[in-house]
Amino acid sequence: MSDAKIIDGKAFAAAMRGRVAAQVAALKAADGLTPGLAVVLVGEDPASQVYVRNKGKQTVEAGMNSWEHRMPADVGQDAVLAKVAELNADAAVHGILVQLPLPAQVDEAAVINAVDPAKDVDGFHVINTGRLATGQDALAPCTPLGCLMLLRDTLGDMSGAEALVVGRSNIVGKPMALLLLGENCTVTVAHSRTRDLAGACRRADILVAAVGRAEMIRGDWIKPGATVIDVGINRIPKDGGKTRLVGDVAFDEARHVAGAITPVPGGVGPMTIACLLSNTVRAACRQRGVAVPEAG
Repeated sequence: MSDAKIIDGKAFAAAMRGRVAAQVAALKAADGLTPGLAVVLVGEDPASQVYVRNKGKQTVEAGMNSWEHRMPADVGQDAVLAKVAELNADAAVHGILVQLPLPAQVDEAAVINAVDPAKDVDGFHVINTGRLATGQDALAPCTPLGCLMLLRDTLGDMSGAEALVVGRSNIVGKPMALLLLGENCTVTVAHSRTRDLAGACRRADILVAAVGRAEMIRGDWIKPGATVIDVGINRIPKDGGKTRLVGDVAFDEARHVAGAITPVPGGVGPMTIACLLSNTVRAACRQRGVAVPEAG
């Protein structure tokens, strides 16, 4: 059997950002509408700062308005909620993203659910979560949405496929399972207490790994020919005191067994911001009452 096809999320995301930019240009020309995304960043988490900087850069490159609201790490919950209320009331802001994690003194659920569901481009609000769970039109969380787009591009029709999601977070695992159900997959959700995780993996035609444990899923756990989507981003030490990024799947083992696999980096990661931009365009069009332009 030949090695797996490498699913190039970086190239897919670049093409998707190009389509979003074309949609934004069309909205500006036809409706005078410039989609706007506001990001709230609390504290000094280095990974969050890099991520927010990249979001802002790509938002502007797509022709949208971008705002960053930085708040100190010791900020009170009331101040964060007041900032969200201010952005909810701002008609120029079509999407609001509160960067997680938040400091311990701020209740994440309270802040997420304070965001206007129509502006919840992260898809975390309980109303959008409920819409997704009941098969209604919803703003879906960006990372699992990006995974779904890569799967559709790789596989086409997924009806009847055995899909396993390893991880049950609200950000990736649970919404991923719901999106796969929407594609008529037979879906299993596994996690740290699953009794025979290796056995569950070996039955899966589609395997989505989102546990946050470096190279936990071994090559001999994978069904020959399966499609593997690796959401994990883990830093592990390498020679010379430096670190390298690896996923939740042992890539060098898995690539000899799988039919297709995402690399880390360059797989799922770039899709998250591309889907965020797409969600912001969708949200802006809904708020204005206009159709999302064809991307061409």
